[in-house]
Formats: sequence, C-alpha cells, structure tokens
Amino acid sequence: MILITGATGYIGRHLVSRLAEQGERSRCLVRDPKRAAQILPTDKVELVQGDTLNATALQTAVHGIDTIVHAAFMTADRKESVGNHYENTNVRGTENVIKAAKEAGVKRIVEISGLGTRADKPGSYMQGRYLAEQTLKDSGLDWTIIQPSVLFGKGSPFIKGLTDLIRSAPVVPLIGGGKTMFQPIYVEDVVSVIMKVLEDPTRTSRKTYTIGGPEYYSFSQVIDLLLGTMHKTRIKAPAPTLLVGVGAAVMEAVLPKPPITKAAMTLFSFDNITDKQSIERDFGFKPVSFTDYLRQHGV
Repeated sequence: MILITGATGYIGRHLVSRLAEQGERSRCLVRDPKRAAQILPTDKVELVQGDTLNATALQTAVHGIDTIVHAAFMTADRKESVGNHYENTNVRGTENVIKAAKEAGVKRIVEISGLGTRADKPGSYMQGRYLAEQTLKDSGLDWTIIQPSVLFGKGSPFIKGLTDLIRSAPVVPLIGGGKTMFQPIYVEDVVSVIMKVLEDPTRTSRKTYTIGGPEYYSFSQVIDLLLGTMHKTRIKAPAPTLLVGVGAAVMEAVLPKPPITKAAMTLFSFDNITDKQSIERDFGFKPVSFTDYLRQHGV
C-alpha cells in the first residue's frame, strides 16, 4: 500500500492518476476532501483528511503503509501567508512524516524535491528544501530522493506563471539578463521516474536522482518559445535580479497569487540543469522535448 502526501499537488495528482490507471489503489493525504474529489479519481483511491502538520491524521494515514511518496511541499511559486509557511510545511512537515512512518513500521519514503536544492540562509525557501532532504537521509529509513528541474505540462506552475506574465504585462523582464539555464521536464516523465523507483526499491535505495528534459534552454529562449506558441509580441527587457526581486516582494504584498515570488527568484541564482542523459541512463526512456510539447499541445 502506497501513501501519497501532497496528492492534490501538481506532481501528486498526476501520480495518483497513473497509479489508478495501473490498478493500484493508493491512499492520499488531503486537506480538503471536496476539492480532492474534483481532482482525483476518488472511486479508485482512499482519502485521509489532514496534512503533514496534523499528527493524528498522519497516524491514520500511515497505518498499514509500506511506502510513502512524500510530495507535500510548499513550492516556490506560492507566497507565504497566515498558516502557510515554508519552514512549517517543508521542514516540520517532513519531520512529522518521518516520525509517523517510523512509529508505524513504514519501510520506505520517496521524496519529491527539486533540482539545485542546497544549503542556504536560515528560514529561506531553499534552506527548507535542503533540510527536508537531509532529515530523510538521516532518518534511518530506506529512502530515494528525486530532484526534477522545472516542470511543464498543462497547468504547470512555472509555465503558467510565465504565460500569465506575458498576458498581463507589455514588457517581459529577462531576469538576470535571461541567461539562467533551465532543463524543463514533462510532468508525466517525472511520474514515470517515480513509478520506476517504486517498482525497483533495491536498485534505487538511498540514491538521489537529478532529472531534467532532453534539452537546455536559457530563460530568454523559454520566453521566446512561449511568445511564439501564444502568438504574442512583447518587449523583452534585461532586468537585474535584485530589481526583479524587489518587484516580486511588492507583488507578494498586493496580489494573492503573484506571477513571481521571492522564493521563485532563487531559481535564477543557479543554472537549473543536470546531465541531459540522466533519465535515459538511469531509467531507460527518453523524456519529452519541451519544444515538441509546445508545438503539439500549446501552453
């Protein structure tokens, strides 16, 4: 039996659907069962109401579970608000999942992290993701960590944020001059990697996998591809990272769902790439091209 935390999140919902298609009945930890019913195939899954900060709900959720896919993270596209903090969800939540797993005799946790996760200043988004990984590695449990680059697919947060910006702004800022490199990966390819990890626990035990699509793109190239796909013309203006960071802070202060957050700005502090052959080498299939996907499906 598999428990999925963050089951209604972007990767979580795709994973639940894939498992259901293959006849696997997963258990899903969800905050809002009514919302989950609109997203998940509820006739093929078991829902447990709660979250990773609720010890009682976690005890119920982990009962009888062999493997947890831990995807309940507050991602960089979301701003912090009352009751929603990176530190609580990403660090405390992971600690709670591990504690509950140990008490229930769960054998294994597969954590869905992010490419480029590293130590950072205390309380920061990146530091929280780093600590979540380290906590799992030090847990004594069997573990696998998957670190994907930015995701694409229908409704993906990274691409949606950029397309919303293109639609709403006459000028598109090229953060850091547009030179930061990305390796967009199709969400269904991430799910395929998770499935292969679940199917082969011995080979993938205590390993961290960095994964990305088959091509590298500068941020400027990503914007050009989106503009072309959307049939839009916009002025592209090189913008210092510091200046855009100030703008992100202002948007967080006034907008409930800003197109870019202060946390998302950390993605522009390093090249978000790994080996182009990582998926073929480790999992035996070729990931979908970002360019080909846009050509066939649009944004």
